[in-house]
Amino acid sequence: MFGLLINEKEVKEIEYLIKRELDEILFDLRDERIDHIVKRAMEERYKVLFSLFKRVASPHECLKYMWKGKKGRKKG
Repeated sequence: MFGLLINEKEVKEIEYLIKRELDEILFDLRDERIDHIVKRAMEERYKVLFSLFKRVASPHECLKYMWKGKKGRKKG
């Protein structure tokens, strides 16, 4: 385990960077053209980034970036 001291400005910057990455991953996960193996790797990256995001963002912000996972995907 690591400890990290950061100020409020740095927290906002980290939050912004993670949001952009989460937006991109969530967008790509909906793309039918992307192979399922690639999507599995993207899902793992999403999990890591979202766990970091939960540490710096408000619960309200976290709700915006929650992903339903495989259960939430449309079949067909």
